[in-house]
Amino acid sequence: MHLDKQRLQFFETFGYLTFPGLFRDEIGAITDAFGKVWVANGGKLDGAPDDLERKSVVVPFIDQHAYLSALIDDPRIHDVGVTLCGDDFNYWASDGNVYVGDTPWHSDHAFGKYLSIKIAFYLDQLDADSGCIRVIPGSHHAPDHYAQLLGPIDYYRAPPDARMNLPEATWGIPGKDVPAAALATNPGDVVIFHHELKHASFGGGSRRRMFTINLQARHAERDLDHIRESMSDLARHGMDRAYGEEMLRTASPARMRHLEQRLANDRHLAACAAKNELTRGKAGSTE
Repeated sequence: MHLDKQRLQFFETFGYLTFPGLFRDEIGAITDAFGKVWVANGGKLDGAPDDLERKSVVVPFIDQHAYLSALIDDPRIHDVGVTLCGDDFNYWASDGNVYVGDTPWHSDHAFGKYLSIKIAFYLDQLDADSGCIRVIPGSHHAPDHYAQLLGPIDYYRAPPDARMNLPEATWGIPGKDVPAAALATNPGDVVIFHHELKHASFGGGSRRRMFTINLQARHAERDLDHIRESMSDLARHGMDRAYGEEMLRTASPARMRHLEQRLANDRHLAACAAKNELTRGKAGSTE
């Protein structure tokens, strides 16, 4: 599914694309696989507050299931990656989520000149009043003047003691009233957006299931430190390799093209994961 000129220009200008019904025929199998991975990681799917507090995100996600891992081989995903990030794009990582309530305005991780995109699968019917993703079109053009003006509302890039009510403090309006596009979705729809694009959601209930596949342009040899830096956060989730076992076990030579660069630069992860585990152990000690 290569993108035509109009789609490419839309993405370049506004920073996102929507694909209604792209995986409608497969949504049953996808939802079943989502549930199996979620439960295998200690989560439940009944929306009980205690369950959601215990497990609200799983990393890696698609890597833990052969069917989900194969989504990056599917032409509907693979060809978009090729068109936007190049023939030898890197599969970066994935995460599965069950969201509750509001998500504040923010951008995701980005690494300079190397384009990073998020491919989001939403498994519940969502609209502006029930927690669908909202985006500020064009906000991915960092560091232009418009993107800089939006910087003060980025929750995760603000100091922890200054994160509350950022839109109110900046413009005198609540987050839900920030001018934006609300991208209503049905199960089987896919939304693709630039990691720098400002996005949020408001009005969500007790269960919004979604997972993402993150792709990135391949790095030049001189910039491999960016690869290693971007992977370090995976250790926080207990990962000691760039990818999960199922992703690697089921990988064809064609898929390995999109895994090889990060695999070749993940040797520091085992030490990072061990250090994080030791830190958690000390924090949980009752001595």
